[in-house]
Amino acid sequence: MERFLDVALIITSVALIISVILQSKGAGLGGLTGADTGGVYTARRGIERALFWVTIILSVIFFGLTITILLLG
Repeated sequence: MERFLDVALIITSVALIISVILQSKGAGLGGLTGADTGGVYTARRGIERALFWVTIILSVIFFGLTITILLLG
């Protein structure tokens, strides 16, 4: 059980790091393709909104796994 939690924590942490890097504040996901994003902040739409919620969910899972591992260890 402990090994499963450790592997789940590693996978979750890597996914969380990737989702945070992809958000790249100010540039948006359009900056990855070279699109001109302009200088004005706009509301999250489409993939940016989904990525925002995925990041929140991954962070909750990360903290839950961390607390679970600390309580069991």
